[in-house]
Amino acid sequence: MSQEIELKLALGPNGPTMLRRHPQLAGLDSVAQRLGNTYFDTPQGDLEAARMALRLRRIDGRVLQTLKTRGEGGGGLSTRGEWEWEVSGPGLDLEGLAELPPAALGRHVLERLAPRFTTDFHRETRMIDHDGARIEVALDEGEIVADDRRVTIRELELELKAGEPEALWSLAETLAGSVSLRPSDTSKAARGGALLGGAWQLPEGGTPSAWLHRAVVALDALADTDDEAWRCEAGSALKRLAEANGGDFREAARELAKALSGSTWLTPAFGLTMVRLARRLPADRDLA
Repeated sequence: MSQEIELKLALGPNGPTMLRRHPQLAGLDSVAQRLGNTYFDTPQGDLEAARMALRLRRIDGRVLQTLKTRGEGGGGLSTRGEWEWEVSGPGLDLEGLAELPPAALGRHVLERLAPRFTTDFHRETRMIDHDGARIEVALDEGEIVADDRRVTIRELELELKAGEPEALWSLAETLAGSVSLRPSDTSKAARGGALLGGAWQLPEGGTPSAWLHRAVVALDALADTDDEAWRCEAGSALKRLAEANGGDFREAARELAKALSGSTWLTPAFGLTMVRLARRLPADRDLA
């Protein structure tokens, strides 16, 4: 098992173009790939309930099977357990799954696994050395498809390959200075599950980091549903965060809540403020 530490950032419509032009990335070599993924679960959603994701990925003529466990973090930063290996395809390697330790993979689950939804996207990958760390910068553009419903993938993943996680925040702040982006706490697998089920569930608030996590997930739901109620939920969570804290936390949360009242809220200024706020709060939430 490896441990994946990454910072996920959702991008505005012009985000990919601005990102490619950013001085930190413009001169770097990139690798372009087309990734086709099928996610599996039981009809009852046993893996989703356990906050796990199982997929087959088709890439460069190969088929990779990946299992990811429950994530921990918040404000876009996550740490997850991950197992990945090449399989012959086209179906799952059930015997390989049966040998893994997660308790949710009992035989009663393995026997009922079936395809649930797909993601298909173009990925541009760059490697950058930043603040003493080695970071993989992955820009994903494509879509998630569940039955006849589709949502757009337009996100940036900063994955730590060597060094300290703090470098991910530093790079995110640097990019946010001119790119419309924001933290995102919802994985592609969880987005697919919400699309398939036709419903989103917000995490509870309570602590400062929990209120921020609730606001971030509400904005993830807004992006996929275009339902303005989620923008109201995000604003309410940020106001509760402002009430729960003092000093610069309060001012930053109020600034973000106020920005959400406008139609063009996802600006570089908004994203930079949100990244800085997330950086200061403990990343201690359970993530989907």
